[in-house]
Formats: sequence, C-alpha cells, structure tokens
Amino acid sequence: MNPDGVIDLSSDTSTRPTKAMYDAMVDAKVGDEQKRADPTVNALCERVADVLGKQAAVFLPSGVMCNLTGILVQCGRGDVVITDRTAHVLTMEGGTPAAVAGVMIHSIDGERGIFSGADVDRAITVSPKKNVARTALISIEQTSNRGGGSIWPLETIREVSRIAREKGVAMHMDGARMLNASVASGVSPRDYAAEFDTAWIDLSKGLGCPVGAVLAGPTELIEEAWRWKHRLGGAMRQAGVLAAAGLHALENHVDRLADDHRNARRLAAGLAEVPGVSSIWGEPETNMVFLDVSGSSLSAPQWLQALLDRGISIGVESESALRAVTHLDVDSDDIDVVLEVMREVAGAQRPRAH
Repeated sequence: MNPDGVIDLSSDTSTRPTKAMYDAMVDAKVGDEQKRADPTVNALCERVADVLGKQAAVFLPSGVMCNLTGILVQCGRGDVVITDRTAHVLTMEGGTPAAVAGVMIHSIDGERGIFSGADVDRAITVSPKKNVARTALISIEQTSNRGGGSIWPLETIREVSRIAREKGVAMHMDGARMLNASVASGVSPRDYAAEFDTAWIDLSKGLGCPVGAVLAGPTELIEEAWRWKHRLGGAMRQAGVLAAAGLHALENHVDRLADDHRNARRLAAGLAEVPGVSSIWGEPETNMVFLDVSGSSLSAPQWLQALLDRGISIGVESESALRAVTHLDVDSDDIDVVLEVMREVAGAQRPRAH
C-alpha cells in the first residue's frame, strides 16, 4: 500500500522510493553529467555495463529514450526494425521510431510477445535492390508486457540472434523488466544480454527508483548514444541524485523481485474465488496478472471504478480485461485485501447472461 492508502496495481511504475533510497539520494556526490563529471552517474553506468557484460553504458531519463536511442545508433532513415506486434516500442511509445528515427516497423505475430528464429528468417529483408528497404534491427521486449509478463527463453533468443547474425542484422533488447525475467528464470542478466548489440534496464519499475534507465553496448555505439542523448534533451546535469537511487536499487531491490512474483501468483490463484473473473494467462511467470472479467456483469472500466471507490487502482486493457502489476509497494497482505474487495464487488453483481 502506498503512503496515500491506495493499493496501486496499475503498474510497477507507481513505486515510490524507500527511506533508504531517499537517504542514498541525499548523500549522493554530484557533478555535471553532461561533461561526464558526475561521479555517481559514472558509477551507475559502470555498474550496469558490468551487470550486462557490455563495454559502456549511458544513463537516460526513460526506457522510451533507451529504445529510441538504440534504434537511432543502429538504423538509418527508411530502415526496418522487426518487433512483435504487441511490443511496447510499437504500441505504447507514441510512434517515436517513425516520428524521430524515420524507421519502419515490421511486426511479427508471436505467441505472448515471443517470436521464433523461423519467424525472423521469414521477416528479414536482405536485397541488393535500392528500392527495397533493408532490415537493420531486431528488437525484443524482456519480459513481454502484453504477453502477460512472459519470459523470452534464452534458447529462443539465441536462435533469433543466430539468424540475425547470419543476415547482418543488429539486435536490441528492451529490458524494461529483464531483471524480473532473470530473477524468475535464474538466467543471469549478462547471459540474457549477451546476444544483443544494445540492451537496457529500467530503474523506475520493479527496482523502485523515481526515474531513469540505463542503455549499454559497445563503446562506439554508446558514444553515439551520448550524442543522441543531448540531441533529444536528455542531459540532466547533476543527475547523481537520481543515479544514487539506481545504485541503491541494484544493491538492494533485485532479489526481492521474487516477492512480486509470489504476490502475482497469489493474486492469480485467489481469482478462483471471485465469480466471473479469471487469470487470462494462468499462473503468472513474473509480476503481471491479466484478468478476464467477461464472465461478470461489469465491464473492465466499471471494475476499475468500483475498485477505485474502494481504494484499489488497477489497469484497464480492454472492455473485458484488466491488468494488475505487483511491485515494491504491494505486499501479500495487500493482495489479500484486493481479493476480498474483488469478491465483494463480484458478489454484489449478477452474472452476465450468455
């Protein structure tokens, strides 16, 4: 439960810094990060580069800027980027690949946000003809948000990477929740990132930081990323106060992501006692539960309002689907309260006629 007394399951971006994180931010040593003179920003970039097994990294304000910058440093205007049809970079980033980078998206209809090497082989365009757009980049989202927090298997990533390398196509990982995947699967972040030219992790979701993400890759690409950071208005000056939150989170908040996964499973299992509501994807792989409310008499927006009236915030995906995301500010007692309230709301309604 957050300090306002609301149980917020709308997103893991709703987390707030802990007291210990605030203390780390207050004590941070700072400088001008645009001049590479902020020691705490530099330390964060070095730490993430090491975690992901890359040569260098750059601290950026958001994951959207990480995805856009990853595209900008690896694609030319008119190039093609391959993603799943549900990928965040395609569906929820305001069209930045087209609007800013001038690239086209070729979307693949994967399973729960995950496509195969065979899918990629069919989608890649390699042609000497000047009137054919070239495929320059493959982007995957780990975990897949619209896939219900599904985890890309390492072997599938390697299969996609092998096809990409054979055809001279670069690889980019949208790692917004990659640390969730790592904790849930036992695969190290370095192993997940190994197949990618650029990869990033988000600090403002499960790690509980107020802002920020870190993009990592080869030194040459990251140097170009710094240039794009300034072009996009991403220079943050004395950003050490924010980077300190990231360092604290990497030290203290990664292993505890397992608590979020347990709470997501607790929520999904408890839906069996809520008439007309079920988990779309069954047992969650990570920290997301997509709820099918089509069997109840309320639409998803009506469920949203009924829960808000009772101090619970949740996300709406469609007229018949909700999304609940567990995180640092939600504990097992909160999940029990949510289930109790949902049973109360469901019990007050008549089942839909079929």
